[in-house]
Amino acid sequence: MPSSPPKLTADSHVHFLTGRLAEAAVSEEANRIAKTFGCEHSVGVVPITVAALITPKWLSRHWEIPDCATHVILPGFLEDNLEAAGDLAAPLLRLIQQTSAEVLCGPKDCRDLHAWTTGRQEAVDLSAHSIEIIAEINHAPRLSIEEVVRIANQLREQGADRIDVGCDPSRRCQTIGNYVSALVDSGHTVSIDTFDGEEAGDAIRAGATLVLSVNSSNREAARHWGCEVVAIPDVPDDLSSLDETIDFLSQHNVPFRVDPILEPIGSGFTNSLLRYAEVRRRYPDIEMMMGIGNLTELTDVDSAGVNFLLLGICQELSVRSVLTTQVINWAKSSVAECEIARRLVYHAVSRGVPPKRLSDQLVTLRDPKLRPHSDAALAALADGVKDNNYRLIAQNDTIHLISAGLHLVGKDPFELFAELMRQPQSDNVDASHAFYLGYEMAKANIALTLSKQYEQDQALHWGHLTVEEDSHRIERTSRHARSPQKPDDPSNS
Repeated sequence: MPSSPPKLTADSHVHFLTGRLAEAAVSEEANRIAKTFGCEHSVGVVPITVAALITPKWLSRHWEIPDCATHVILPGFLEDNLEAAGDLAAPLLRLIQQTSAEVLCGPKDCRDLHAWTTGRQEAVDLSAHSIEIIAEINHAPRLSIEEVVRIANQLREQGADRIDVGCDPSRRCQTIGNYVSALVDSGHTVSIDTFDGEEAGDAIRAGATLVLSVNSSNREAARHWGCEVVAIPDVPDDLSSLDETIDFLSQHNVPFRVDPILEPIGSGFTNSLLRYAEVRRRYPDIEMMMGIGNLTELTDVDSAGVNFLLLGICQELSVRSVLTTQVINWAKSSVAECEIARRLVYHAVSRGVPPKRLSDQLVTLRDPKLRPHSDAALAALADGVKDNNYRLIAQNDTIHLISAGLHLVGKDPFELFAELMRQPQSDNVDASHAFYLGYEMAKANIALTLSKQYEQDQALHWGHLTVEEDSHRIERTSRHARSPQKPDDPSNS
């Protein structure tokens, strides 16, 4: 049974199947869909509270579809249930085959129905990229070889293509070859970050294939290394010295890429960007690199947006490698951010489209879009809940706490909990339930503060930094016959 969006026309009649609690929300989405496509629609409410609890076997006993329906949209969670049910799904599958309408499983959250039917949720292929990520391990000789290899393995998992061994400018490392050999043996592509010719030579003999960096002070030694180097100006704003180094390396057949040096804000940042554009104008075909850590590490701002913008500049200027590090705490996920960003900017630049609605992995502080319940849906939920479970909804600067015969609202979790404890229903709130409600209300409060979407019993979404939560359902026991179990989300269609 396909889960791709239906192809609707004005002649379509779409029948949505859902449970009691989601009826109002599904009806709102169905009305939007009908207006969008000019088609007919109907909503079938099966005798179950939460649609996410529908099983294939149960639905086969409650299968009532209008004869006029051309499309039937089932709750999204049923798709997983169909795959897991095996032979138990056979009766429902037979009914679906006998139905003349096209039957599909919709999204798991009914508030996504309109976006799903209009194709706005279609996945975008972001597999391609053209920028190499070089991740530097700063002052590597101050660490043990084992520690350097461990860090390098982590950086590779985060997206690094090459590990840059950052040397100590104050003293030569006599065992630098051992560090490089250990990294190469672990499957890493390695560069060495040093101006010391002897140190560079030892690293190259051990397997390093790129030297950062070369200017007039050490370019003579580069003639004998037999590997690629990064050419830089003698001082950042002196492009004539960079031209001289480029000419020297070209004459002696030394492979190279060029880094005109990115400077921090307050030290000529804009002019340094212009230098990259000027070098690309002068040398349309040479390889270029940008050391982006000079900005991310020296700016009091979360690094994701900075990394994205810099990689966008690199993509447009055909700068095909970036050097980054993640020492300071606000930039500690820079490699992962660059891995995501390089795919987004490649897609945007290669297709000439803005990098919007492609991926939300770099939207970490706030969420791309909020999906509030309407007043009618909230009222229907409050009226429809007949059990002692507690539902929490956070939207419009307000937390709603709903249970059978109870609908409390407030902005302060402490005041809301105090109000709950004054209610007769609160006799089922023991220590574990109080902890659960406190935990969930803390998440709800964070969501309201940061304009994030709160979904009870689900992790807040932090883009690529999201850590999914395990289920923390408080099981109903004979000792707590009225204990609030983890409620199912009323938004599950």
